[in-house]
Amino acid sequence: MFVKITKMEKKKKILSTAMLPRQAQTIKKLWEFATQNSSTFSIVGNKLKHQCGSYSTGQTCRELPRKLKKAERKPWVTNINELKRIARTERKERQMVRERILQPPENGLVVKELIPVAHQVYDARTKLLACVSKVAEGIAIYSCSVCGEVHIGNPPHKIRTCNVMGSAASKEHSWKRGAVEHILPLVESFHLYDRLGRAVSHNERLQVDRIPAILELCVQAGINFSEYPTRRRVFPAYSISGRIIDFERRFPKEDAPGKDINSCGFWQKRNKTSGDSKFVDLQPGDLQGIAVRGMEAWKRMHSGASRLMQKYAVQTCGYCLEVQVGPKGHRVRNCQAYKQQMRDGQHAWQEATIDEVIPPVYVWHIQNHQSGKPLVNELKRYYGMLPAVVELFAQAGASVPDDYAGMMREDVAVPELDEEMLVV
Repeated sequence: MFVKITKMEKKKKILSTAMLPRQAQTIKKLWEFATQNSSTFSIVGNKLKHQCGSYSTGQTCRELPRKLKKAERKPWVTNINELKRIARTERKERQMVRERILQPPENGLVVKELIPVAHQVYDARTKLLACVSKVAEGIAIYSCSVCGEVHIGNPPHKIRTCNVMGSAASKEHSWKRGAVEHILPLVESFHLYDRLGRAVSHNERLQVDRIPAILELCVQAGINFSEYPTRRRVFPAYSISGRIIDFERRFPKEDAPGKDINSCGFWQKRNKTSGDSKFVDLQPGDLQGIAVRGMEAWKRMHSGASRLMQKYAVQTCGYCLEVQVGPKGHRVRNCQAYKQQMRDGQHAWQEATIDEVIPPVYVWHIQNHQSGKPLVNELKRYYGMLPAVVELFAQAGASVPDDYAGMMREDVAVPELDEEMLVV
């Protein structure tokens, strides 16, 4: 009886398969293939996409960030329900009059274990800027004069992605020669003399220095610069009923707050710090060697800044690109993003990520940059993307780190234009 039922089931299956049209059979085979290889592939929005687990690198695979809408807020680093729970706990603790011992850097002291990391990040940043400047002399950098998109290599691509106000109807880019600041954009933050002091007000916006955010992070982590004085506490601060109580003198003798401050205004060019002017030994003819050293500096700066941000808080606006290094954001009313009128121009502060402090400018990845053929719009779904710094060093001969493997899509074979219609 069991054998007869099995034969009948097989017969029904054959008849149902024969009755299906050819297109439905193809879809059924593709679905069976995708479900069998679910560990290697995943179906996301009608597209077959590699998962990060398919690369046995032992590191976290990076993915391209989702492009936010104009009225959409940046995703929270910590879940909003967790933030509400922490706020309720702090509100209950403020009602109880008792002393709470704070740990560095919340008590004003620096984390001694992270002082060498801050020096490594600053040295890596200095070396990275020198390497990018040298490699940019041999490899062309292009920037769109309308939308600001960046392309590395010659000739620039022909992908029609210029979709902003004032762009052409064809959405083609208007290319011009770029520079280092196009692939390493400068993100500035207000310099804080006391990171536990009050926030910078709107009336003080022209009186307080603005320096690169990565430099301000290193300063708060323990690096000392004479032109950027900062308060180094000897005794920790305490929290009583939610208020920070500082038992140290406001201005100790060794601080001398006015001796290192330049009397000239912010409009005059400030001298470079001793670390910026430090000589970096680079061989002018060895472009590949400079690119390898630059790639190592990029990885060291990126990983070191991530370690610093685990202890030292950095705030960013949820709607614009403003960044403030410190436990709280400033009160300058210069936000021009979505619904800023309802906030009176104030920023919607939230916890920042490493991409806000060191923004990666993503560019199209060229697999064979020696061919001399530009990337075309018809084949853009086969191209990968990389941060502009990584793409610059990759074209100069440096090896790309493994955690960018899923983003650059080296495993995808790019067909020719006449073969693209035959791709399944």
